Amino acid sequence: MKKILLIAGIFSFSFFWAQKSENYLQIRYGSICCGTPSTAPVMNYVNQFQKKNKIKNLEIYKQGGLGREGEFHLYIGTDSFSKKQALAFTKGLQSAIETQNNTRKKNHDGTVGFEETETVKKADLANARNLTIYKK
Repeated sequence: MKKILLIAGIFSFSFFWAQKSENYLQIRYGSICCGTPSTAPVMNYVNQFQKKNKIKNLEIYKQGGLGREGEFHLYIGTDSFSKKQALAFTKGLQSAIETQNNTRKKNHDGTVGFEETETVKKADLANARNLTIYKK
């Protein structure tokens, strides 16, 4: 009987901690004439932030098929962050995106959009089409 309770406790604990993010930041990649900008600056920042703060896994989803030139959105789960980490992450992400937009060719390269106060809920993503897990 003790073994059954122990096993049930372990499974309950693992299911509790296996819950996925409920809140996501949305990053929009748009095109002007010749395709979307690279995700490299944003993903470099995300990887650096993960290493610096010792965060193992982040949920990142990509929603493609939003336009003729390959426009897409990235959704980054933020529930694994503490409040301080979430604030630092959004500020750093905003800075990385602004830098990328300021160094682009104005009439050639696409733009990256990000609203730091806008969060997307998991229920909204459940209804999204063309949503895949983003591989870094």
